Amino acid sequence: MRKLRRSLADRVDGFLKDWSIPRQFAGESPYAEAAQSEQSRTLRPRLEQADTIGTSICPFCAVGCAQLVYAKDGKPIHVEGDPRSPVNQGTLCPKGAGTLGLMTSPLRVNHVKYRAPYSREWEQRSLEWAMDRIAHLAKQTRDETFVETLPDGTVANHTLGIASIGGATMDNEENYLIKKLLGGGLGVVGIENQARI
Repeated sequence: MRKLRRSLADRVDGFLKDWSIPRQFAGESPYAEAAQSEQSRTLRPRLEQADTIGTSICPFCAVGCAQLVYAKDGKPIHVEGDPRSPVNQGTLCPKGAGTLGLMTSPLRVNHVKYRAPYSREWEQRSLEWAMDRIAHLAKQTRDETFVETLPDGTVANHTLGIASIGGATMDNEENYLIKKLLGGGLGVVGIENQARI
């Protein structure tokens, strides 16, 4: 019983010392030390822990807001807007402010996943394998479906066997390059962007 009384007295004493309202009622200024607790006095910004600061671009839309990514031991610990950017001047929208969660989510897939035709299982493959496979299949499909001339003799130089749909995070420069590579280089007719859908 004595222990219980002591722990209750300790808790009340801790409440009177740590909480700002009892200290303000006791006459301390609400604008000074009374607003701090013992825990808040010892808090340090997590940015102090960073050993690397890198720059990035927000992945959520085509605006291209610049970001500062703070990392410790090679792992991101904080993301904020880059004040040097003329685009966002250090601000981020709620989606951009959530970039850290995107990077550190345990559900994030960090490897190439491949499911063979008619298979029910996903296999982990290397990025090099995936890039070679995409290049091989794109060339094979283009070669099999490329039309040089139409039946009436009109020059077509196109393929209807490949299509492209871009994402809303792509900027004008990326869309320009895709149009030049796929349309001008490979003859792809079906080039669209999700931003127009």
